[in-house]
Amino acid sequence: MKTIFTSLLVFFILQPIVAQRVFSTDYESQADIKVYVVDYESQCDLKVYKVAYESQAGDNDGTWFFVEYESQADKKIYFVDYESQADLKIYFVDYESQAGWRNRSKKQLMY
Repeated sequence: MKTIFTSLLVFFILQPIVAQRVFSTDYESQADIKVYVVDYESQCDLKVYKVAYESQAGDNDGTWFFVEYESQADKKIYFVDYESQADLKIYFVDYESQAGWRNRSKKQLMY
């Protein structure tokens, strides 16, 4: 029993954490995180780059792949209308190299 537990523990520890497959929900109650898109980079917690392929999505580094179905997502988000409603403020960047955290205290939201 102990070896099974140890094997499972090692398996889950060695799995890459890819929490960047994102699904945009229609209702706030379905979401894990409420997100607001800010107008300026200086206002955001996370600079996000939308990748074209799932394999390009990083491990909590701001590269997001939007999936078609909720069951494929690691995180479900809901885009709110007002900044005060948001758990996380994001800014969409034009280049992958610009993606990343500005406010590292919010990083746990995407795990």
